[in-house]
Amino acid sequence: MGALSGSMPEAVVDAISAGLLLTTPGGDPVWFNRALRDLAGPAIPTLPLAGAVAGGPPVQASFVDADGLERHLQVACTPVGDRLLYEITDVTDLHDARTAADNHAWRLAHVERIAKIGTWEWNLGTTELTWSEATMATFGFPAGTTLDFDMFRAHVFPDDLPMVEATLRQALTTGGQFNYTLRMYLADRATLRTFECYGEVFTDADGTPTRVLGTAHDITEIRRVQDELAYLADHDALTGLVNRRSFTARLDATLSARTGGGALLLVDVDNFKDINDLRGHAVGDEVMRSLSRRLQRHLPEGAVLGRLGGDEFAALLDGCDAATALEIAEHLCHAASDTPMVFGDEALRISVSIGAAPLDGEADCEVLLAHADLALYEAKNAGRNRARLFAPEQYRHAVQRVNILSRVRAALDTGHLKLDAQPIVTLADGQTASYELLVRLRDGLYPHVGPADILPALERGDLVRELDRWVVTEAISALSQARDLWLDVNLSTRSIDDPTFGDWVVSALSRAGVDPKRLGVEITETAAISNLDAARRLAAALTGAGCRFSLDDFGAGFGSFAYLKHLPFTTVKIAGEFVRQADSRSVDRVLVDAVVRAASGLGMTTVAEYVDRAPLVDALRELGVTKGQGYYLGRPGKLDDLLARHRTEPGATMKIRIPEVLAAIRDQHPEAQ
Repeated sequence: MGALSGSMPEAVVDAISAGLLLTTPGGDPVWFNRALRDLAGPAIPTLPLAGAVAGGPPVQASFVDADGLERHLQVACTPVGDRLLYEITDVTDLHDARTAADNHAWRLAHVERIAKIGTWEWNLGTTELTWSEATMATFGFPAGTTLDFDMFRAHVFPDDLPMVEATLRQALTTGGQFNYTLRMYLADRATLRTFECYGEVFTDADGTPTRVLGTAHDITEIRRVQDELAYLADHDALTGLVNRRSFTARLDATLSARTGGGALLLVDVDNFKDINDLRGHAVGDEVMRSLSRRLQRHLPEGAVLGRLGGDEFAALLDGCDAATALEIAEHLCHAASDTPMVFGDEALRISVSIGAAPLDGEADCEVLLAHADLALYEAKNAGRNRARLFAPEQYRHAVQRVNILSRVRAALDTGHLKLDAQPIVTLADGQTASYELLVRLRDGLYPHVGPADILPALERGDLVRELDRWVVTEAISALSQARDLWLDVNLSTRSIDDPTFGDWVVSALSRAGVDPKRLGVEITETAAISNLDAARRLAAALTGAGCRFSLDDFGAGFGSFAYLKHLPFTTVKIAGEFVRQADSRSVDRVLVDAVVRAASGLGMTTVAEYVDRAPLVDALRELGVTKGQGYYLGRPGKLDDLLARHRTEPGATMKIRIPEVLAAIRDQHPEAQ
């Protein structure tokens, strides 16, 4: 193309960065400058000129250049005599930047809605508040509502307003960031929600505050759950009484400040296991709730009643002597048994046995509990439904515990200590994921000693460490014999405290050639809380090698929620107390759901204990519980029998289905149908 007749010199035109194109009215190119040639090259005839109107505003259009790349152009058309002059600018970078900004704003708006976090800006010059769409939606204001600081103040809960204003005054004075938590009414002026706000004050060049940017996060549900968990950390979930941790803390404080009389009562429900076995755990739970209310009504004013766990209560009496304490204990026995408790169409007569121990200047909480426990055993041994006062001769009860220790020691040496295995089943498909090993004493001697007798006695001495190592050794031996078997073992507090235990387990697995992930280790909630540093050390050694690490009986006091983030658990076993009625009680469903959500958020699986009937399986599966354990899913059986089946039918026992388990149980126990 030649130079533009009568126009500026060609060199000047070519120096212009925008592309210039001169055409006939029909659109035939007459002339173009160097910038347009660099932009479009051979594709000049295909430039998108149709949308540009002579003398009209610039338009934007997409264009594919000679290299096949899509560009975004801005085109303006100016009449020049009988010709048309097009000014064409490449705005691809500007278009991409605007698109990115629009996408960022879109993502931000959606993230705010998903996270329930809104943003706001306060213009200090106009006092106008600008809320994001998510914030407006959270408060129920229509989009476009004009807000100012006075309107914000009107929605703050009156009790929180002084704190909010003081925080803002301080922030405006010192500058920088601030935060506060407040309650606010929504647009309806009736609904009250809790918000956590973070903000930052911005100033001009002179240091004068000009605006405040902030976020508002609706934490109403989080705060509610936190309050519930804080309550449950000190209270028993079933009865509402103070739990063991809180009660023993009060007992310790009382002993430290003791100036007068006082006594400790241990209250145990007689034959409570029979109630659970014959009438179900739902009735057993209701018995505990009803009995707690009855005991409270008949205790003197100022007494503290707590639930230590299971079927055991404790009461702390203030300002009484031994004789008065025994009299109160006997009164409680009569109050419990004189009037039957009615559950549906059935009336149950419940009795309790009570051990009383005077404080008598005793400064050790554990010693006092031991005294009361000796007295309680005396009451049980005397026929139940009565109270006994601690006496030194009750030392013979301690002799019985020594006898248990002696029998366990002998059984370890003679091979009469055995292991049973109970399946842990994946609820989604009914397959057995692993087996929990349970210690059984089968020495043929009388009286029979069960797990409930063995472990409490052994926890008081060092023999429990040897028992733990024996169990782990037996588990590793079984794993080496059955390549598709996964096992879980329980550890005592003593082994958790042993700094060499974790490395010993890892070495034993290595020597046996067993994949560490096939061995799971369980510690109780109480053990984890009692020595966090030791538990963390053990967890690091085991999970670092690949072993599974479970928190057993989680939720007994809800005091361990805060410890989940400090220990690398792979599994959380939900206490049976919350599982048993998860299919019928909404409060239990809420608590199980809270545990599942917390565990899932931390990358942990969950196991529900005490699954004893079919409806629980569906309810737990709906709540997201991963696995279950209980008589409905599988009763304990001898580990030797399990190994024999694996040797003859490898893998068969790992494919048990839930319906098959139920059928097997009914065949073995037709009276349960």
